[in-house]
Formats: sequence, structure tokens, C-alpha cells
Amino acid sequence: MRDAGVHPGAWWLWALGLGTAATRTTNPLLLALLLAVSAYVVTTCRPDTPWSRSYGAFLKLGLAVLLVRLLFAVVLGSPIPGTHVLVTLPEVPLPHWAQGIRLGGRVTAEGLLFAAYDALRLATLLVCVGAANALASPTRLLKTLPGALYETGVAVVVALTFAPNLVADVQRLRAARRLRGRPDRGVRGLLQVGLPVLEGALERSVALAAAMDSRGYGRTADVPASVRRTTAALTLGGLLGVCAGTYGLLTAAGGGYGLPVLLAGLAAALAGLRLGGRRTPRTRYRPDRWTVRACLVAGSGAAVAALLTLAASADPAALHPGVVPLTAPALPLWPAAAVLLGLLPAFAAPAGRAEPTAASRSAEPAVRSEAADHAEPRRSPRSAGRAESAAPAAARARPAARIQAAVGAEPAESPDPRESSKSSKSCKSSLSEEPPS
Repeated sequence: MRDAGVHPGAWWLWALGLGTAATRTTNPLLLALLLAVSAYVVTTCRPDTPWSRSYGAFLKLGLAVLLVRLLFAVVLGSPIPGTHVLVTLPEVPLPHWAQGIRLGGRVTAEGLLFAAYDALRLATLLVCVGAANALASPTRLLKTLPGALYETGVAVVVALTFAPNLVADVQRLRAARRLRGRPDRGVRGLLQVGLPVLEGALERSVALAAAMDSRGYGRTADVPASVRRTTAALTLGGLLGVCAGTYGLLTAAGGGYGLPVLLAGLAAALAGLRLGGRRTPRTRYRPDRWTVRACLVAGSGAAVAALLTLAASADPAALHPGVVPLTAPALPLWPAAAVLLGLLPAFAAPAGRAEPTAASRSAEPAVRSEAADHAEPRRSPRSAGRAESAAPAAARARPAARIQAAVGAEPAESPDPRESSKSSKSCKSSLSEEPPS
């Protein structure tokens, strides 16, 4: 059982850190290393829950994105010039208003390689999001949101749980069809599975709506108008400040004012969320604590993102290998070591069995002694042997007694074992005293 103390927000911060690192590079070796890190952590730390099985679906989605991007590069062409022509497709002439778009033509190795690098980065980002879906409980994540974002959080959680529930329904229905000897693959199987999945999704939506209505979802408390205006002003101004500060940090001219505006916007947005929480008073049952393990999990993802960002600014050629001319990508050492920091959750919060408590350890001797008191007394080996030898004799005597009872005769008395032993001893002594002939 995985430790319940790991905050679900820590898993999302870890996954977003890996995703941010994936956006900073197109090196296929680093992207493959990020995929391996996320897969190992998910395999080690994910719980046995329905949403934890969605990681495989995100892997398939990433593979589909890669194939579609390569298909577009083949059909629509690539802006990357290349000299290694793989195949030449028949080109479709387009009107003058569609200049810049090409259907068919030459397919070069450089263009395909550039498309593969770009698609692999997007696929890695999707897989990192899938890792967060597989590791973090949506319901626990919803409980940690502030009151002002509760309604929005419910909508986001419902959207996030749609894919895992859909995958679980498809797997369950396909298993049921296989048990009944019906096809579960191909177009026919897909059509016959799709209708029950859609029906289950609609039933789940109706049940969710009824549960939300019975729990008073959407009801707000009465707050003064001044508080509502202040909340709206702080939230809107904070979001605008965050956008302006982020733009200033990304541009060369706004390096002086970007960070202060960003911090001021964050402070205003947090204050607005704090005031907005008064409209939706909520209580939390057993709230999740931000423990040391949660800090390690979130910190490892943030460290990977920060180090890859520094590496991209320090050595962009290593993190963005060129495709013209065709060269094999090299693995930069210290960015690869930074990616390996993402393995920390596998050791800080592994999935394992719950250890026995001190009370259970102290109770074990008492249970054993009580069981020993109520146990049957032991018999000596000689008495056990006599009982075992007497059991077949008694079993043989039962049919004879039944026959005699049916005929009407009285059963013969069983000889006393002591007298039989005495007679056997006297016979042996008489035989020993008889002289030889």
C-alpha cells in the first residue's frame, strides 16, 4: 500500500517539472530518458486503483501523436531543406491563394527527422501528464483546492477522470466479451463495445449530477458587495500581472520589470483567492498534509525543470541537435544526470506493504499463549500408535455388527486385550518349554 501521506499536488508538480524539462529540448536521447524515468516511477509508486491504469493509454496516445506528425510531414512536406531524398510522391497542384502548402513531392530524411524530434517532445509531455493521472488521486486533489476554486476544480477533476474511467470501462467490456467468446477487436468489436461504454458514461454523468445536487453544489454564502468587488479586482489584476510579468521575463527588453510584476501579480491573485473562499465555506475531513516525502517528490521535478532550463541557455546545441547535415545526436552528461533526479520519488515514496505496528507485535505473544491454552493435550507416541491400530479394527468390526443385528444374532463379545496378551505369552512359554523332537 502506497504511503497516503504523499500529497497529490506533489505528484502533479513532479510531472509538470518533467514536462517542462521536455519542452526545453529536442534531443531524442534526453526525451527517451525522461520517458524511462516517468515509466519507472509510475511502475514503482502507482496504487492499485482504476485511474492508475491510464498510463498505458497515454503511452498509446503519445505514439499516435508521433505517427500522425510523421504522416503530416510526408504528405504536407517539411520546411527543412534536405538533400537525402527517401521517396518522391506525386505532387498535387494548389491554387495561388494556398501558397506555402504542398501536397506530395519529395520526402527527405532531414524533414522526417525534424518532425520526429518535434513529435517526440510533444509525446513526452503527454506521457508526463499521464504519469500525474496515474499517481495522483483526483478526489484527494480536489480536497486540497481553495474554496474559491472548488467549482472550477470539480469541473477539472471530472475532465481528468474521464479518460481513466473510459479506459477502465473499455477493458472491462472487452474482457467480458472475451469470456463470452465474442470478438473484441476490429471494427465490429469496436462498434459493439462503444455503445455500452457510451451508456456507462451517460449513467455515470447522471449519477454524478444527482450526487452534486444532493450535496448542495453551487450554493454560495452571503457576502457583502464590497468583498465581492475587491475579490474580483484582486483576482483579475493578479492574473493580468502574472501575464505581464511572464511576458517581461520572456522578452529581452522586459528583464528589469518582469520579475517584480510577476511577484506582485501572484500576491494579488492569492489574496483574491483567499477572499473568494468566503463565498463557498467548506470543511475538510482528514486533509492531506504536505510531508517531507511530498517536498522531495515536488522538489525533484522542480530541480529537473530548472536544471534543463539552465542547460538549454548554456549549451543550446547539445539540447537541440541539428538535422542539417544529418548527424547522430549526442547525450550531454550533466543534463542527463539532472534528468535522473526525477527518479527520487521511486525511493522516497515507493509502494510497499504496511509494516506491523507495535500494538500488533505485542499482541502476538498473547494470542499464541491463548491458542496454546485452548489446544488439545498432546498424546504420547505409544498411545497414538495404539489409537491408530485400534481404529482399523473398529472399522472392520462395524460391518460384522450390522450383519449380526440384521440377522438377529447377538454380537460376539470382543476379547479383552489384556487376556489376549496373557494367552499369547503362555503359548510362547509352552512352546519354549517343549523339547525338540
